[in-house]
Amino acid sequence: MRIIDSHFHWWPRPFFDRLCNRKGFPRALVNGQGGYDYLRNERSDTLRSWAEWFDLDKQLEYLDTLGHQVDVVCSIGPFSIYFSDLPPEEGRDAAMEWNEYMADAQRRYPNRLWASAAVPLTDTRIAIEVLDHAVGKLGLMGVNLPGSVGDDPRIDAERLEPFYARVEELGIPMFLHPTDAVFVDILAGYNDSLHLSLGRVIEVSVAATRLILSGMMERHPKLKIVMSHTGGALPYQSGRMDKNTKKAGLPQPVSTYMKRMYTDTVTPHSAGMRFAIDYYGIDHVMYGTDYPCWEPKETLKYLGALNLSAADQQKLFYDNARRILNLRDHSVVKPSKTLEAIG
Repeated sequence: MRIIDSHFHWWPRPFFDRLCNRKGFPRALVNGQGGYDYLRNERSDTLRSWAEWFDLDKQLEYLDTLGHQVDVVCSIGPFSIYFSDLPPEEGRDAAMEWNEYMADAQRRYPNRLWASAAVPLTDTRIAIEVLDHAVGKLGLMGVNLPGSVGDDPRIDAERLEPFYARVEELGIPMFLHPTDAVFVDILAGYNDSLHLSLGRVIEVSVAATRLILSGMMERHPKLKIVMSHTGGALPYQSGRMDKNTKKAGLPQPVSTYMKRMYTDTVTPHSAGMRFAIDYYGIDHVMYGTDYPCWEPKETLKYLGALNLSAADQQKLFYDNARRILNLRDHSVVKPSKTLEAIG
């Protein structure tokens, strides 16, 4: 079966090597796991990566062992906050560099890998400039939306409305993924197990709800938001949201906007996957693994327990991603020297 993994992460190692040379915060340090520790500031928790994040060839070789033809959609994940942790001009340059690596990966693996863009959100004009360059010049297929703008949880800030309007105009998907900048203190301890279990679910839920309650989705009805991790807590709390958000003055219940969003299958139990499909509808859910944070074999096992029809499997594993993410086939182009050097 041909499969598209809609939630897949690869990070370019040379980018992090240079980040290790940056003075002050934010910066990165080489760790003992073949990856890097990203340090946002003196008090922030560490975002830790390991070797599997950085070798794209080996990642795809591993996917070849699953017994299916697996194509991937590469998004940034929690590191997307970095570009808004920097001063605006530096954030622009860093995002454009990252996006060049992503475009190189698309050229190296045409029709097997599609990639989305980094954007810095501290300056709206720069965010739009980087977005237009990534989509129009580099041919990236979407954009990453962190759960906060640095430490600022106001992802729905009024100044960002032109950015969302431009995303809507371009017709590209936004990958909403938590970034560990908020809820860290209240969820500290237990060797990060509390934060990893609940913090990311809460963050993505709050960010998505802000986009709804602010009226952003009402004013921009064609915004295409892909929520990570089966939609966080929102599907399960849908009725509560409708009950308690009437003061926001929206013309429709919050659940109406929630069901316009899309999500993936990243939750380690079959019941959660089933509920996401039942809530959003099979046409709004895409196969995703969060690899290398989670094991694709486990994802396939849990999905297999759902006993989906052949037609629904075709949608979930392949057709939905092609349609929702506007994935287009690219002509085969010789890889650039930059990526060849990465190995």
